[in-house]
Amino acid sequence: MSAPPDRFRAAIARFDAANAADPNREPDAAGVAQPRELLYAQRMSEMLDRFTREASEVVRLAVRCQHIRRWEIPRDSYPRTPEGYKAWRTRLMDFHADTAAAILREAGYEDEAIGRVRSLLRKERLKRDPETQLLEDIIALVFLEHYLAGFVAGHPEYGEAKFADILRKTWLKMSPRGRAAALTVARIPAALRPVVERAVAQPAPG
Repeated sequence: MSAPPDRFRAAIARFDAANAADPNREPDAAGVAQPRELLYAQRMSEMLDRFTREASEVVRLAVRCQHIRRWEIPRDSYPRTPEGYKAWRTRLMDFHADTAAAILREAGYEDEAIGRVRSLLRKERLKRDPETQLLEDIIALVFLEHYLAGFVAGHPEYGEAKFADILRKTWLKMSPRGRAAALTVARIPAALRPVVERAVAQPAPG
């Protein structure tokens, strides 16, 4: 399922060009405003490299396009209900899979590799497919390191019990190796680390 390096580089460049069109901005580590989804994609790849050097090419592709052009389907386009959230998430997975597939085809990938990336982006066979689980672990680690603090700040109405519940649900989606990395590899903000440690103190099954 491996492809010549030029196809991989072309696909990554196309993913990044697509995400560079994001009108939303977020500061990077140097404080420079960057397109939000481009920065997210770069953080995903960087975390994957820190977590493992043995990821397959299709995983590296899926990691880079996990949120591709996400701003085109905003959360507010669906009702603020549990059902609305589920419908939004399902629509996003299909949208990301379709968008990535078109780019991969343009870059010269065959149907087998494209289908595999689509499957990963749609989170098929989570907990049973090691590569889908790897993608899920990287998503969780990036959230903990880069987005947890903003999530907490953006929801002042939530108490620690609510955050603990959210963190435990994230914990349950992770593999044992991912859980270990959450407290070692991920750079959790110091002020939030005790909250994370308390939330996950009770061992998760599996």
